[in-house]
Amino acid sequence: MCSSHTKTRVVIPTSAAGEAALRAFAPRMGKHYKNGRNYDRGTGHHRDVSMLSPYLRCRLVLEQDAVETALQFHGAEVAEKFIQEVIWRGYFKGWMEHRPIIWDQYWEGLIDDLSALECDHDFHRRVEAAESGETGLDYFDNWAKELVETGYLHNHARMWFASIWVFTLGLPWRVGADFFYRHLLDGDAASNTLSWRWITGLHTRGKHYCAEAQNIIKFTGRRFTPDPTDLAIANHGLEATEPDGLPDVQALRFITPPQTNSPTALLITDEDCRIEDFELGALDIRTVATLKIAPLRSPRPVSKHVLRFEDGALADAAQRAGFSPITLQANSTDMLVKWAADAGATQIITPFVTRGPLNDFMDAAKPKLTDLGITLCEWQRDWDLAIWPHATAGFFKIKKKIPSILEQTRMT
Repeated sequence: MCSSHTKTRVVIPTSAAGEAALRAFAPRMGKHYKNGRNYDRGTGHHRDVSMLSPYLRCRLVLEQDAVETALQFHGAEVAEKFIQEVIWRGYFKGWMEHRPIIWDQYWEGLIDDLSALECDHDFHRRVEAAESGETGLDYFDNWAKELVETGYLHNHARMWFASIWVFTLGLPWRVGADFFYRHLLDGDAASNTLSWRWITGLHTRGKHYCAEAQNIIKFTGRRFTPDPTDLAIANHGLEATEPDGLPDVQALRFITPPQTNSPTALLITDEDCRIEDFELGALDIRTVATLKIAPLRSPRPVSKHVLRFEDGALADAAQRAGFSPITLQANSTDMLVKWAADAGATQIITPFVTRGPLNDFMDAAKPKLTDLGITLCEWQRDWDLAIWPHATAGFFKIKKKIPSILEQTRMT
């Protein structure tokens, strides 16, 4: 069937481009989104989804701005689905903050899977075929190529792809999650890891998601017509691989707030590229740096699209805030420590560091910073503080809280 990848959309990594995309999609955040969001129309034709996710992930566009725009144009009832989907990202981040060991387990399991990949020729061949779009399943192969070529995949296609990867092709879910994380412009440690766990039945125990031929036919507008026998389930019940179930909920970790009278090293990462929202004028800023962390997403090479988007987002963030920063690579904690120490800083300030590669990197640096009397301080946004305390179970708990979340963040 159709495999054309014409009209590939270039995602410009600036806040201005993100705001323009937000304004352009605003009229479609209501009924158009609700009725059309499940349709994967193919590269260059994703008209009923906003494609704002790369901007939201690194906060070139703020989640609350997207929600507020939807409310202004359509009201809470008509824009309900759009608002819920924006809040999903905050839900997943909060859920992972309450169960930080989930990220550690993912990373350790991925290392084991990749070691097996190197040792098993047949395993390596099957993964290579899946990632290069050469399985013979035209729909799956199309999605694999779209992801690699554009850094994007429609959410429904992501679900089908992950299901086929695990249950039809019989490949390890962590290697599939790694494939996504290396290529998605909107790749987020929490959303990516937990979405793959949801597909396999590990997030919501015993409720795995299986791609169905009729569903693919309908929501691709018959671009693809899978044979139902091709989607037979090869294995299931992956929850048995974690017999102890989900880890207990932990309290959200304590952060150290910035001190206004301390020599400061300001660190900008793609965790939050709206650095100008914070009270920079009250700080004694001695040095500013951007930190490139995208290569830490995986032990394997990360997509050039992801690397370029991070470069552009960091440059845009620094420029908007009025800084000419030095550039640090997250390949050595010694470089980070030396940067702060050479400036005479007693604190490094950065927006909240969620669970994932950056958190691992900063945790590794903390003992060295402490030895030099340098404290890691973080800002935390009201949006996260409104959502995360409720992100302890399924999304339904968050869904019931949406009116109070909007009220708490001053949107109603």
